[in-house]
Amino acid sequence: MPTSRTHVSRLVCAALTLASSSLYAQAVTLKVSHFLPPNSNYQKGVLEPWCDRLARDSAGQLKCQIYPAMQLGGTPPQLADQVKNAVADIVMTSPSYSSGRFPYTEALEQPFTLPPGGLAGSKAMWEYSQKYATKDYADFKLLAMFTGSGIIMSTSSKPILTVEGFKGVKLRSPSRSAAKLLTALGGAPVNMPPAQITEAVAKGVVDGAMATWELVPAVKLQEVTKYHMQGPADQAAFTQNPLVMLMNKARYDGLPPELKAVLDKASGPALVELAGAAWDKAIVDGRRIAGDAGNKTLTVKPEDYEAMRKMSAAVEVEWARDVAAKGLDGAMLVKEVRALGAKYMK
Repeated sequence: MPTSRTHVSRLVCAALTLASSSLYAQAVTLKVSHFLPPNSNYQKGVLEPWCDRLARDSAGQLKCQIYPAMQLGGTPPQLADQVKNAVADIVMTSPSYSSGRFPYTEALEQPFTLPPGGLAGSKAMWEYSQKYATKDYADFKLLAMFTGSGIIMSTSSKPILTVEGFKGVKLRSPSRSAAKLLTALGGAPVNMPPAQITEAVAKGVVDGAMATWELVPAVKLQEVTKYHMQGPADQAAFTQNPLVMLMNKARYDGLPPELKAVLDKASGPALVELAGAAWDKAIVDGRRIAGDAGNKTLTVKPEDYEAMRKMSAAVEVEWARDVAAKGLDGAMLVKEVRALGAKYMK
């Protein structure tokens, strides 16, 4: 017969083992996929700090396994389906890559509506998403919506500072709305994912790219371009490219309550703030890196900016007409986006 002390010791050990097993059973590793390089601003400035917070706040029970640059296979437009079908637990993607699939979100892409900055634009997008775009993400858990900052024009041989300067110029376009904007201004859009931009410019397939400042160093665009054109700092960007972090709904619902609480606290407004601040820093870094490469950053004059805005006004009118067939009041949605843009521009 074991002594009383030995018996107690065994009970304590058993309890500790049971507790350890319980904690181990709750440990969760989330597969997170995105389309940008591992050295991108998104991974270094947003995703990794966010994952570190999850691990810290959950005492190591909630972790990320990151798959950058489409390492799980497929193409960027397929990321939404990959997370829906549980190929990944979480993805970062752009709704703009799936034209027509996220119609409420498309209002955020319309030209000259949102602030050029990362944080201001992200706050406007998140507020809009919570008021108007929840139907777009009924099949997902929407963790955050933010902007990679306003789109700028980067070109290899000559700057574009007037409406006339767009004539015949081929630029990479990140979305259908951006392509329509470029067409309205007299340019020729070529749709392609970020990974193909630099090679396309280097080979002369395109004359440059419509992209964010963050993408300039991320894909080494500064090495194949010479000019970077942006609108006035106190005016809306040429256009925006919304970004979302989506989670598989069943995976989220299956988390233990305490881990779900950790995820919720780190997501939503907190994640939007993190992303927005990271992209504001990326704007500064992108300009600096372009300058170090000998490139010129040029600001379109107010009168030329206004001419571009007027020339492209039909783009949002056409979009509103198209989405009316889906039961959306496109004109009202764009009006709301523009109001939010003005709110956060201040």
